[in-house]
Amino acid sequence: MPKIERVASITNDLGEGPLWDHQSQSLFWVDSKLGRILRLSPDGSTDQFDLSEMIGSLAIVDNHQAIVALQTGLHLYSFHDNSLRLICDPEANQSETRFNDGKTDRHGNFVVGTMGVTIRDRALGSLYRLNDRLEIEVLEDDVIVANGPCFSPDGSIFYFNDGRRRILAYDYTPEGPPTNKRVFFDGKAHNTGSDGATVDSEGNIWVALTGSSEVGCIAPDGHLVERISMPIKLPSSVMFGGPSLDRLYVTSIHNSGNRISNEKNAGSLFYITGLGAVGLPERRFNLAAE
Repeated sequence: MPKIERVASITNDLGEGPLWDHQSQSLFWVDSKLGRILRLSPDGSTDQFDLSEMIGSLAIVDNHQAIVALQTGLHLYSFHDNSLRLICDPEANQSETRFNDGKTDRHGNFVVGTMGVTIRDRALGSLYRLNDRLEIEVLEDDVIVANGPCFSPDGSIFYFNDGRRRILAYDYTPEGPPTNKRVFFDGKAHNTGSDGATVDSEGNIWVALTGSSEVGCIAPDGHLVERISMPIKLPSSVMFGGPSLDRLYVTSIHNSGNRISNEKNAGSLFYITGLGAVGLPERRFNLAAE
């Protein structure tokens, strides 16, 4: 029987992007609206790192720095002195977009997408890949809101939500464009919509079903095999963590700027145990030596 517990007492406006860093045994996540990175350390203490603008996601490089996806592009961020170094801003001429969700692939590249800050009725965003030489390429240019990027255990399938209440699947290699684009999961068929997602060691996709206040498990064949009701209305993203990778952390939303949820514990961080599933260690970003 799954058990849901709240973590610490932190409440976010727009909790997103949970990332378990297995090397440091720490959980990172972001408050996108407030431009804040949060870190849950092994001793249970929490730290926060305030940035000057909205943040969508991050990829850990090492114990001292990360790639951060901000409204003004991708930056190299130092936890030591809170400094930012711009890598690139592929949408510098589009003030109405910002970077959102991203993950490293199984080879250490950062796959991350953009979204319309307020415009959600047409595709203003794109999906990008940043390689170890800090070169960026476009993988998909028809994105409303980039959410839930994750990879099969062997890295050959890429899953992605383009903001149309569906999860897409692509055949994936670390070089060259994704191919064989197809609809893997249609949220409308289940009266819900999908947000952030992760993959377990068996290849099942775990996803925040924000449209129905649940966390779902989708089998590799696309069938929704489990739905877990959450104690808040707007779960936003999920990530396996803990020493044994058997805790599913869940972020949530209080006020995204687009949706507001005022119930008790809205915007809190939770974890679920008793799922009978184990995650996979996420790759750090593979930054080439300068």
